[in-house]
Amino acid sequence: MIKTLDQFTIGESGVVKSMTAEGKIKRRLLDMGITNGTKIYLRKKAPLGDPLEVTVRGYELTLRKAEGACIVMEVEK
Repeated sequence: MIKTLDQFTIGESGVVKSMTAEGKIKRRLLDMGITNGTKIYLRKKAPLGDPLEVTVRGYELTLRKAEGACIVMEVEK
């Protein structure tokens, strides 16, 4: 199943398929290690959905909801 990272529920994980971000946001995500094929696990989500805390490449990372909406993921079962 394909969905964006901001649509994940707590405890869900998946693999990055693509990014719809452009410019500075895309560069920032790439610099943080979010590339195609990377596994991401959603650890926590704030009550209003912003920010998201994820585990990527063995470290915890906090992303804005808008950044999560730019990351297209395939959900792992």
